[in-house]
Amino acid sequence: MNLDENIIEFVQNQGHGVKGLADMGIASLPKRYIQPLEKRDKIGLKKDHVDVSIPVIDMSNLDEKEMETLICNAAEKWGFFQIINHGIPLKVLEDVKVATYRFFELPVEEKRKYVKENSPTSAVTYGTSFVPELERALEWKDYLRMNYWNTLRARKLLQSI
Repeated sequence: MNLDENIIEFVQNQGHGVKGLADMGIASLPKRYIQPLEKRDKIGLKKDHVDVSIPVIDMSNLDEKEMETLICNAAEKWGFFQIINHGIPLKVLEDVKVATYRFFELPVEEKRKYVKENSPTSAVTYGTSFVPELERALEWKDYLRMNYWNTLRARKLLQSI
């Protein structure tokens, strides 16, 4: 199979994801994942000879508006950030990590059930790039998105699956 020609079919439609490409032991990045030079971030780790670090957002003393502003700024500038003092117990975070690893180790047929077009609910979707048909360069990621609105809606969702 010529991966550059069939990348969306293999990764997205068949549900192998980027993990499937990595598991194949590919020797180089397929062309569809290489951003054009003009689109690449020029952010360095130093600015005006001062080290710049990944944003850390301390949630312990922030009001909702401050939190929103800091998160939006960090997401726009860096694309990621660290949140501390959020109050989520370490056990919950570890359980989420374990469940995520378990999901991505499932056979392709099981994961494919949650691709946007197949998922039994809009609350859970699995994919790679968000709109691969329109993106000039695909994103080198797989994601499992789980939306949570409220406890009542979550219980109804769990009962329906």
